[in-house]
Amino acid sequence: MKLTDQQLEEFEKTGYVFIPECFSKEEAAVLRAAADDVYALDREEIWHEKTGAPRTAFAAHTYNDAFRLLGAHPRLIEPVEQLLGGRLYMHQYKVNAKAAFEGEVWQWHQDYGTWKRDDDMPEPRAMNISVFLDEVTPVNGPLMIIPGSHKAGVLDAGHDLDTTSYPLWTLDKATVKRLAEEGGIIAPTGPAGSMLVFHCNLVHASPPNISPWDRTIVYLSLCEVSNHIRKFERKEWIAHRDFTPIDALADDCLMELVEKRKTMQAAE
Repeated sequence: MKLTDQQLEEFEKTGYVFIPECFSKEEAAVLRAAADDVYALDREEIWHEKTGAPRTAFAAHTYNDAFRLLGAHPRLIEPVEQLLGGRLYMHQYKVNAKAAFEGEVWQWHQDYGTWKRDDDMPEPRAMNISVFLDEVTPVNGPLMIIPGSHKAGVLDAGHDLDTTSYPLWTLDKATVKRLAEEGGIIAPTGPAGSMLVFHCNLVHASPPNISPWDRTIVYLSLCEVSNHIRKFERKEWIAHRDFTPIDALADDCLMELVEKRKTMQAAE
């Protein structure tokens, strides 16, 4: 799947492209069921909120087949290869939950700032892709982004070790206010299966989910192979060391799992 000229222009200006319903309801349902399977596991890669609710599952593509297929799906790989102009490897893979009533905040941050400081990624030649596994609405903890903030470069940040269960390099209030006054704040919303592609320097955050509706999103961080990390202090399931270029699978690679799920449901 290639981005259109209009989408490429939009990305250059705003730092993101949003594609509603990029995946079918059936494909999204298979991935949502896989998320529940993953969150039920007892693994060190799975982090929880202070309440015990799931927060994020790292490296799910290494221990779940549906997420393995998604990690090489052409609807994700091809647009990022187009934007970065080269082959890709998987730097990070997360399945982020915002459990109803219990999902906590993700503070304002840039992902590349973390990758530069913690992993020594040379340049911001990396991209994030998020795939909605639940409907994302204005009230269930949507991702908020500041359009155009990717042009600000790497911003000063402080290492927040206390606010949530997961440490994060966060931006101060004055910086966020200045950027928001320049670019505004938007929160892409849409049905399960929608996809957001955004620059690794785009400033983003998400509020707590105090609604009665879950919000689950898969985040893949794809890096151009020659731009691979040089520092290996974080665990491998957080910052991957396998720099093998990803070969995109067939566009219908999830359909076997879709048919298997339909068969199981019919037998119940």
